[in-house]
Amino acid sequence: MSTSAPRPPHEQARFETALIELFERKIAFNQVLGLKILSVQPGDVRARIDMKPELIGSFTHGRLHGGVISATLDAMGGLAIMVAGAAKHPQDNAMQVMGRFVKMGTIDLRIDYLRQGIGKHFIATAEVTRLGGRVASTQMRFVNDEGQLIATGAAAYIVA
Repeated sequence: MSTSAPRPPHEQARFETALIELFERKIAFNQVLGLKILSVQPGDVRARIDMKPELIGSFTHGRLHGGVISATLDAMGGLAIMVAGAAKHPQDNAMQVMGRFVKMGTIDLRIDYLRQGIGKHFIATAEVTRLGGRVASTQMRFVNDEGQLIATGAAAYIVA
């Protein structure tokens, strides 16, 4: 981690606002998912999606489509890396941190489906397990509104 002074509060707020705007409004597929960012704090990266007919994979059982789970966890991994990258480089302003996003890409993604995707809403979380100069790794969790673990994920992303 960097030993620089923390990012000034106004610049941190600018970064957080830009990051939420990117993930909720500028990434069109996240809009389809209905992804709503709940937290972009280091160690607490969370989002919510509400069940809606467009996300159902099994109409007879009303289950969430597995692709929705996978895409949500992938997005969360990327979001966690952006948050961790900002914390690692507190001397960078919001736009410098956001500029790193265009260099990121998923290079490996594994999803373990543990239960049926049944619920009124779902919470996805992610944590960075390694933030290297070129590759970052994350672990993600996806739970329903009753707190049942629906799926876990692990991913690697190119960051430079």
